[in-house]
Amino acid sequence: MSEIFTGDTGAGDTTRARLTFDVDADICVVGAGLAGLTVALEAARLGASVVVLEGRHIGWGASGGLLGTVMPGYDLALKDLIARIGIEGAKELWELSKQGAEYVRAQASEQLMPGITVTEGALEVSNIDAGDRLISELQMLSEDFDTQVEGWQVDQVRAQLKTGRYFHGVYFPGAFQVDGRKYIHGLAALAKRAGARIFEDTPVVGIDASGIRKRIVTPSARLRASHIVLAGNVHLGAPSRRLSETLLPVWRYAGITEPLGERLGEAIAFKGSVTDTDSVDQFRVVDGDRLMWASPETTWDARPQRFASAISRRIGTIFPQLGQVQISDVWGGAIGQTVHGMPQIGQLRKGLWVASGFGRQGLGTTAMAGQLIARSILWGDERWRLFSPFELVWAGGTTGRVAGHLIGMWSRGSSAAAGALARYRERMRARERIREVRLAEANRLAGIRSPRPRVPPGRPNPRPQRMDRPPAERPEPSVAAGPGEGGP
Repeated sequence: MSEIFTGDTGAGDTTRARLTFDVDADICVVGAGLAGLTVALEAARLGASVVVLEGRHIGWGASGGLLGTVMPGYDLALKDLIARIGIEGAKELWELSKQGAEYVRAQASEQLMPGITVTEGALEVSNIDAGDRLISELQMLSEDFDTQVEGWQVDQVRAQLKTGRYFHGVYFPGAFQVDGRKYIHGLAALAKRAGARIFEDTPVVGIDASGIRKRIVTPSARLRASHIVLAGNVHLGAPSRRLSETLLPVWRYAGITEPLGERLGEAIAFKGSVTDTDSVDQFRVVDGDRLMWASPETTWDARPQRFASAISRRIGTIFPQLGQVQISDVWGGAIGQTVHGMPQIGQLRKGLWVASGFGRQGLGTTAMAGQLIARSILWGDERWRLFSPFELVWAGGTTGRVAGHLIGMWSRGSSAAAGALARYRERMRARERIREVRLAEANRLAGIRSPRPRVPPGRPNPRPQRMDRPPAERPEPSVAAGPGEGGP
């Protein structure tokens, strides 16, 4: 659900304030990503004094590179979530994710974030013919989880996406997209207006979480707070080695094409975001005639430009009618992915909170986590305990990264093989239908021809007369003369 976006922020303060003096606060948030800034904004709105410490700059990592698809749900499949905590627990967590999506929509308005643009709708497409499975999923989402969904047949999907690579689809009319960078800088601006103080270029080098007043050490200053919220990603490092080691670092790279003009509209009519069910293809139309496309994930960092040609080839494979497309920009970001597929939200010990592990979780989940923790600290909201079954699990270190890379390659290969088999079967069914139509037409024509006369049993078939000469020129059959008939 999470994808990558770049572009001019169009919002936010370009100056960076570094913490150079000691300070006291009610809440210290470590990490100025989407979750951390939401905690800061909501806590400041509720009257707390908040300080945010960011080691680099606002939105420098994956938070600033999200494509901005907002919809309910988690990385863990819904059926697996139900199997893990039961139907009632799954409903409560799903409702929280819906509230997170509504929160983003409320903030991403022209009144609060001038210049931000919202596009509607998200489509999940399958690269195999999975109609029966989708029907059961639609029923569960609509009836049990009160979510707006529509099932799209193959013809409807291909009317919007002119390619034979996709089959059925699930359309979420209530989902939407925002410019990820404009949104995160808009959050920072709102948090500052609410009274939160944000310090960039201020890495945290030490945390002492014992006692009522926690101590945070930076290179140039010290900070004391009653609550610390670890809202960092895989980059937390020394301040919370245990936490960062529970996250599998995953990089995703994306590119945006040069303007494609009218040919893009002829290939893609859908204006929302598109994701296949295996998360191999993730894309959407931006600026009217440009295509943004995310590459498959990798567990190793690399230069983004290395992925430009791969993204271009993938676009050509899915939409060959676009021809050779030029990639104008490529970028990437690291996300932290948990082993169990759910975000890490809750209290590690009294006064020490965590909001992390949002890889593949989506923008709305970060908003939900920020709201939940701020209200837990200031109002005593206990709903964070719904995430207690999903504890911190070691991600395996280097071995885990290698395993994750191999599993990713295997998954993409399996997806490609399954898709190729599905398309082959579709072609065979089409050929069989053509053969049946031709056979039916042949039978129809045979039925309207004049029937040949049937010869009664036991009688020889009459020899057909030659019709190459007129009857006058045909010789009379010779008849042997009987007695008294022309004989001597």
